[in-house]
Amino acid sequence: MAIDLTYAPEVVALIEKTRDFTRNVVLPIEDEHAGDIAVAGGDAIRIEMQAAAKEAGVFAPHAPIEYGGHGLNMSDRAPVFEEAGYSLFGPTALNIAAPDEGNVHMLAHVANEAQKQQFLAPLASGDMRSAFAMTEPAPGAGSDPSALNTRAEKVPGGWKINGKKWFITGADGAGFFIIMARTSGEPGQRGGATMFLTPTDTAGLIVGRHIDTLDKSMIGGHCEVTFEDLFVPDEAVLGEVDQGFAYAQVRLGPARMTHVMRWLGAARRGHDVAVARVAEREGFGSKLGDLGMIQKMVADNEIDIAASRALLVQACFELDQGGHASNATSIAKTYAAEAIFRIVDRSIQMCGGIGVSGDLPLARLSREVRPFRVYDGPSEVHRWAIAKRVVGAAKRAAREESK
Repeated sequence: MAIDLTYAPEVVALIEKTRDFTRNVVLPIEDEHAGDIAVAGGDAIRIEMQAAAKEAGVFAPHAPIEYGGHGLNMSDRAPVFEEAGYSLFGPTALNIAAPDEGNVHMLAHVANEAQKQQFLAPLASGDMRSAFAMTEPAPGAGSDPSALNTRAEKVPGGWKINGKKWFITGADGAGFFIIMARTSGEPGQRGGATMFLTPTDTAGLIVGRHIDTLDKSMIGGHCEVTFEDLFVPDEAVLGEVDQGFAYAQVRLGPARMTHVMRWLGAARRGHDVAVARVAEREGFGSKLGDLGMIQKMVADNEIDIAASRALLVQACFELDQGGHASNATSIAKTYAAEAIFRIVDRSIQMCGGIGVSGDLPLARLSREVRPFRVYDGPSEVHRWAIAKRVVGAAKRAAREESK
């Protein structure tokens, strides 16, 4: 049976509109401010770009139709998100940047109707931003979520949360938080986590300093957040008590893939800039693009782009079939995170001195894509998980054969 990798006409039209909008409206804003969203104006520029995206008909391609989005599945999101990611500000303009995009996805799947009206509706429309608070300073939850240390204690009418988080993307200026806190068990034990929804202006929720990181394009920074006797009512529980880790999987697999989509677009831009330069720049008696060493870098970039897309397509297909796609998303995320950095790094190398300057966007692209090898699970953790699944399957097969 033939495999159909084409897109429906309405998706193709959205891809094309997103490409035009990103390159003609968003890229000039990014270039003017060297890819720093805070310098560009933070929420003010976000609101301006999102208004333009709505007018262009490209806003919120991922959000449910009933909340003003296009309702695309994971497979159809891939080329649209990639086109938006061609600019570092593109995802913010379309309201598909982290963490809001992943939070929209999870709320659509897990939240009850009242929670959708209070939190999902304004998030999907761009009237509010959000934050997802899981990562903690050592020895708390990081790559190992079972180390979750923030605790929620049951009190009359609700829960009282105490703990500290850090590297919470978008925390400064978020309208609400999704908080991961331990409601049973001890750090190091699997399970026992619960998700809570709470407005940011609730007493006991304290957004602290911005942690200075390489990347500058994510609005609201990466912040320290403290919970001091933060009270949340029973209706603030997202899903069921003690099921937070299970719900996190609803978010994490798709969010890893949308990161791949967006940053693949950024890598493509870097590649396009480099290819345009080596096609015209002369040195050593010919165009640089006619030299074997440069051609190898161009070809390797093309291979990495194609391979990243292929792994992304496979993972998105599995997600759309209703599976967790744990192995497929780990493979795609690990390969793409490293390939995207290689693409941008080769592009810098091809451009020489101007490649590391502010005259081209390559240096800032490198700054932005490098953290992807850490965000959403370091490459080493994904490799460990992939190997554990494969070896575990082999052990189970051996046991079956021995019966």
